[in-house]
Amino acid sequence: MFQSFNVLTKRTVAGAGAVTAATAVAATLLAAAPAQAVPARPYGTVVSQTGVNERQYPSTDSSVRGTLPYRAQVGLKCKVRAQNIAGNDIWYLLRDRPVWVTARYVVNTGSVPFCKDVQYSRLSNTAQSNMAKG
Repeated sequence: MFQSFNVLTKRTVAGAGAVTAATAVAATLLAAAPAQAVPARPYGTVVSQTGVNERQYPSTDSSVRGTLPYRAQVGLKCKVRAQNIAGNDIWYLLRDRPVWVTARYVVNTGSVPFCKDVQYSRLSNTAQSNMAKG
């Protein structure tokens, strides 16, 4: 009887040691694992000292909906290839409102995806949009 108790105790102690070791290894692995970084949402900074126009569509033929001043930072939702402005044919759709700015005057930070479902309609042709730049 004493011998079987001794064997049972050794097995229990060995089992407890294995559990302790496994717990220690798991804790070490969790502590060593890098934290998952939340992807930063892309934004743009206006680099034109005179600012940049916000357009209804990605074209200078489109009506001006507002302007962004020099060094303004805005969230960028996506980009498209459209009218070429001084060698740059990328236009950004802003994240917080449905207006476009040309990438020629906005430097992006982060990765801006291409727009997948952009609905185009007829562009308005007004005197204001014909005289505005960007």
